Amino acid sequence: MRIIINNQIKEFESPLTVSQLLILLARSQAGTALAINQIIIPRAQWETHKINDGDNILLFQAIAGG
Repeated sequence: MRIIINNQIKEFESPLTVSQLLILLARSQAGTALAINQIIIPRAQWETHKINDGDNILLFQAIAGG
């Protein structure tokens, strides 16, 4: 499976959920936000949302401020 993460092509052996991907990337879930194909995926769906071949993923750090 080939996906794009923050404009970098990555390859993985098998289908993954968002949570599994974050573990493989060693990304802490605290403060992390994620969009797949320009759609924000709510944290409540990370355990079940499947990543598909060709998905374009944007990972970013949510920042609070004024």
